[in-house]
Amino acid sequence: MFENLTEKLESSFKILKGSHKITEINIAESLKDVRRALLDADVNFKIAKDFTDRVKEKALGQDVLKAVNPGQMMVKLVHDELAELMGGSAEGINLSGKPSVILIAGLQGSGKTTFSGKLANHLKRKKGKFPLLAAGDVYRPAAIDQLKILGEQINVPVYTIEGSKDPVNIATSAVEEAEQKGQDLVIIDTAGRLAVDEQMMNEIAAIKKAVNPDEILFVVDSMTGQDAVNTAKAFNDVLNFDGVVLTKLDGDTRGGAALSIRSVVNKPIKFVGMGEKMDALDVFHPERMADRILGMGDIVSFVEKAQEQFDEEEARKLQKKLVKDQFNFNDFLKQINQIKKMGNMKDLMGMIPGMGKAMKDVDIDDDAFKGVEAIIYSMTPEEREKPSILNGSRRKRIAKGSGSSTADVNRLLKQFDEMRKMMKMVSKNGGKLPKMPMGGMRR
Repeated sequence: MFENLTEKLESSFKILKGSHKITEINIAESLKDVRRALLDADVNFKIAKDFTDRVKEKALGQDVLKAVNPGQMMVKLVHDELAELMGGSAEGINLSGKPSVILIAGLQGSGKTTFSGKLANHLKRKKGKFPLLAAGDVYRPAAIDQLKILGEQINVPVYTIEGSKDPVNIATSAVEEAEQKGQDLVIIDTAGRLAVDEQMMNEIAAIKKAVNPDEILFVVDSMTGQDAVNTAKAFNDVLNFDGVVLTKLDGDTRGGAALSIRSVVNKPIKFVGMGEKMDALDVFHPERMADRILGMGDIVSFVEKAQEQFDEEEARKLQKKLVKDQFNFNDFLKQINQIKKMGNMKDLMGMIPGMGKAMKDVDIDDDAFKGVEAIIYSMTPEEREKPSILNGSRRKRIAKGSGSSTADVNRLLKQFDEMRKMMKMVSKNGGKLPKMPMGGMRR
């Protein structure tokens, strides 16, 4: 995510490396590269120029502390300005209605239907809501079926009217259905077009008038860059929406939409989609995104994702097993499953400070643990419970059963033993890592 922009911004800061103070000359040279990096990321020229003008004004208007070199000061100024450009702080959504009604708008292919399902899942899990999804896209083939499939995945009902081509009636009837059944949230998926047209705008404006939504969210494909910003403006002129959702942010995006959209429509980015899975939806935090753009990682989001999978009772049981040296392969499988639930592996690694750059050219897919799991699943229940009984003949059988080599099995067992010893020491040491020589698990 934003790898090219990150790399170019880092390069622009190097101009100030070794300088003892910020001057008009070196700041101008550095900011020229910053502006070029923003333009390459498909940020509007005026927005990029205003951005660098503000950074220059702030840079020349303050003294550089002796403990902070000009390059570090520039990173801080650009970081703060990036965060401000994207909205400053996270903004929530209005859920005050009874039921709350959220209207989803956007072009065809922007990811509205998938987002509708993700939002229902997110508000159900995080806010304890009882949602109803309304299938208002009556034009796109299989749109209703797609929403039904998503609804089944997250155990959320989907409201449809068989054969109806009237999205206004579907929307109003869905709200009535929710009121009757005590559901406190209605999310209305609407039709999109390949381009902005009068019929689409009139239709969604009619839905807005009929249901008076508490929140209107505009969904945009972040990979479309500046075009996304122009589309957002056209929709906002008609709908006056409340917030923006950027989808496909895990793809090869240049960042123009994320950096420009707030300035153009003066509406906050509220959510970002980071993958296809139903839990791949995050609240948008401008400061954290600025951290990631500047290669600083996003450790807060990483910890939050870990805590979502954290089970306090399971953690207590695990600690007891660690202290008694009873950690086995069944426990290891549970830990792997928790990590997998946190999201895309490469994206998770990018949240760890310093790892984003290191992982730039490394391809980590969602099957990163597939080989390890195959080996463990080829063990008998007794072998998983008691790794100490895994002698040479058992290892050969496991290798054959998992489609791996005996060397692979031996390597996993060695790494497992090292990890178990480390975890036991950490557990006994009150959660602190004991001082040890550098080393650790090897690939």
